[in-house]
Order: sequence, then structure tokens, then C-alpha cells
Amino acid sequence: MKVFLCLVALLFVPSLFANDDLDLEANMKNTGLAFKNSVEATQLPEFNTAIDEFITLVKRSKSATFHKQAEQSLQGLDKVIAKAELAKKLANEQGLDAAKGPLKAIDGLRKQYHKLHEPPGFWELLFGK
Repeated sequence: MKVFLCLVALLFVPSLFANDDLDLEANMKNTGLAFKNSVEATQLPEFNTAIDEFITLVKRSKSATFHKQAEQSLQGLDKVIAKAELAKKLANEQGLDAAKGPLKAIDGLRKQYHKLHEPPGFWELLFGK
């Protein structure tokens, strides 16, 4: 039995030290859900929980490997974090309605920075940029 437990423990130890790349797609889906929960929150504690999770997930996204325009992508994530922290501050000081402006700005930033990673269209593939 002790041998079995040692073998099981050895199987999991390498995963603790592995430096695997972040699954950015899964992380972004969770980030989107946390953002949606923060936008739909009707109570301050619910909002704070959702926005804290959102900020944590966006910070985790910064550790991902960006193959295209990495510097711009990281700048975009920093802008999103700043807007989320502003939304939290305003919500706690002035109420949930005050957070709507920064939350809309986050959605705009999402649209802007997702364009950096869109696959090329048919005409762009055919003729280049």
C-alpha cells in the first residue's frame, strides 16, 4: 500500500513543477463569464466577487504566450485591469450604477484588442495586407 501511495504521489509531483502554457481560450471563456456576472450583478457583494474573479483571470491571461503583437496585447490587458479596478472603486464608493461606464469601456477594449488576433479573411489571404 505504501508503494502504491508513493507511486501516486510521484505521478503528481511533476505537474506541480511544470511550467505549462496557459490555456488562453479556456481562460478567456471564464473571463467572459466573470465579466458577464459583474455586469448583471444587482448587489454590491455579488459585483465585488465577480469583478475580483475577472481581474484575477485577466492578470492570469498576461502569463500566456501571445504569438502576434504580444506587446500590444499586454498593454490591452493592462488597460482592462485598470478599468476593472476603477469600476470596483466606483461601485464601492458611489454604487453599482457608477461602475457602468468603466464596464462599457472594458467591452470596447475587448472588441478593439480581439481584432489583433482575428484570423485573416479570405481576401487578405489571397492578396495580403
